[in-house]
Parts: sequence; structure tokens; C-alpha cells
Amino acid sequence: MALDPKSSLARARACIRIEREALDETARGLGREFVATARAVDEAVSAGKKLIFSGVGKSAHIAQKVAATFNSTGVSSCFLDSTQALHGDLGLCDEGDLAILLSNSGQTDEILRLIPLLKRFGLKIVAFTASAGSDLAANADHLLLYRVPREACPLKLAPTASTTAALALGDALAMTLLEARGFTRDDFAKYHPGGSLGRGLLLKASDIMRSGERLAAGRDTITVQDAVMAMTRAKTGCIALVGAGIGRLTGVFTDGDFRRCALREADFLGKPVSRFMTRSPKTIRNDALGVDALRLFEAHKIDDVIVVDARGRPVGLIDGQDLPRFKIV
Repeated sequence: MALDPKSSLARARACIRIEREALDETARGLGREFVATARAVDEAVSAGKKLIFSGVGKSAHIAQKVAATFNSTGVSSCFLDSTQALHGDLGLCDEGDLAILLSNSGQTDEILRLIPLLKRFGLKIVAFTASAGSDLAANADHLLLYRVPREACPLKLAPTASTTAALALGDALAMTLLEARGFTRDDFAKYHPGGSLGRGLLLKASDIMRSGERLAAGRDTITVQDAVMAMTRAKTGCIALVGAGIGRLTGVFTDGDFRRCALREADFLGKPVSRFMTRSPKTIRNDALGVDALRLFEAHKIDDVIVVDARGRPVGLIDGQDLPRFKIV
């Protein structure tokens, strides 16, 4: 089969335009039905109930994806196979759950057969369809309607624009609930521990800190010159200073402190660094989460944070420039 480049690109662009048209029409058509459905989902979630999605064919794939999206945002959801439901899988239904049934035509036999069974279990029904006049819509408690002027398939057979619109509308519902519930990046990380974002947000300060030769540290009795030399060797912008005894942190001396003392005093290099250090600096425990360090950087507009152990001794340093490398942004 030989593909003509010009006609192939024209067909591809036309397909995308047709699917975009369905998205635009669906967005314009959103109104009271969408708000009522969103409220029904919110009520079910607030009551500790789950969402049950079902569909047949391509609608099943969309239902599974939307259920997965809700699960990833902390909303308990599952997919119910309409055939298996008739042979025992209705056992996953509990009174108060919300069933979201997908059918482009709203006339899919397997889905229509589910309605009285689900209602017998005390479930409310959301018709997720492109047909407001369908049997599915007529027998549902709520309506989630997408609009598809035409399919992109030149044979008018393969679901294309309809599946795109349905998927986008399902995502829109999930994101509406996510924002209304105040779902955060930290919450997202809990449900995605294997992803790069989850790994980044679940890292501890000890996982991302600079330590050993990369941590400049010294007694608070050393001179400014010695402090600057230690910072230079560690290639860092500050030094952690400790007192006598167990070596508890007493302050930090930074590049900024160095510039300020240079402006104030002559012959300052030989003087004790304790005269110029920043006392009671912002610190973080080594067992704290990396996102806690991010909050410190954002709240106090600082460049570095000293990491301390349970006894207040410096064990590392977190440089704000390292956070993007660990996906903590």
C-alpha cells in the first residue's frame, strides 16, 4: 500500500479538526446537567461510596480510563463488565454507590439491562451518552452529555470523535471534583509512588541532601577566612557552624553574610565567623519529606537549607538548585 504524503496529511488534519469540533461542541453544551452530575459524584465520594463505571466496546475502554483517572485522584472507582455483572459481579455494588454508564447511542442492550439491576441495589444512575433522547438518558438520575456533530471515520463506522469527546468529558468531571476537593500534589504523590512525581515527592531530606565533602561545616569559633575556604572546598554557598559539646548547629555563614561583613568592616577575614553568622537559621530534619524543604524555600526565599538530625547536629545541606533534579518543584 502506497501512501500519498499530501493526501495522507490532509486526511490526518481533517480527522483532528473533526474531533476538535466535537470537543468544542461538548464544551459549549455543558450546563446544569453537568453541575448536577458533579454534585452527585461529590455526594457519593463524601459519603465514602464508590463510582462504578460500565460500557461496552469502545465505551468500555473509555469507562476504564475515566475510572483509572478517578482512582488516581483518590476517588474509589471500578469498572463493571456488563456481562459478568449478570453472573455475580454485581456483588461489588453497595447501596449509595454511583453508577456511570457509558453508551454513545444510549441504546446498548447490555447497558440498558443493567439499569434495573443497579437500581435494585440502591445505586443512582448517570447516563454518559451522546443521545439526550435515548432510553439510557430517560431511565437515569443524572445526565453527562457530550455532543458529536460527526465522526472522523470516512465510513461513518469507527468511533472516533465520539470517544475523544467522551474521554475529555470524563476527564473534565474528574478535574472538576479534584479542584473542588482541594486535592494537592502531595495527595497525588500518595497514589503514584511509582511515577517520577510520586518518587520525587516521597523522597526524604536525607535522600536529596549534600553530605560528606559536599557539606561545609566547622566550629563557630573559626575565622571568616577559614569559613570561606571551607565553603570553597565544598563548592557551596554556606557553611554550617556548630558549638562545643555534641556539635549542635548554632548558625550559618553564607555568601550573602560574607558580602555584608565586607561592606561593614575592614580586616574582617581574621575575625571570628560567629560575629557575622546568621543565628537560628531555617533547618529541616533529615527524616522530613523533600516537599517540606520545598515549602521552606518558597516561604522564606532562601537558597540553602541545613539538614539536622534529631539532636540538632548538621548532617547535610539541601541546595535549592538540586530540587528540580529530584522532580521536587
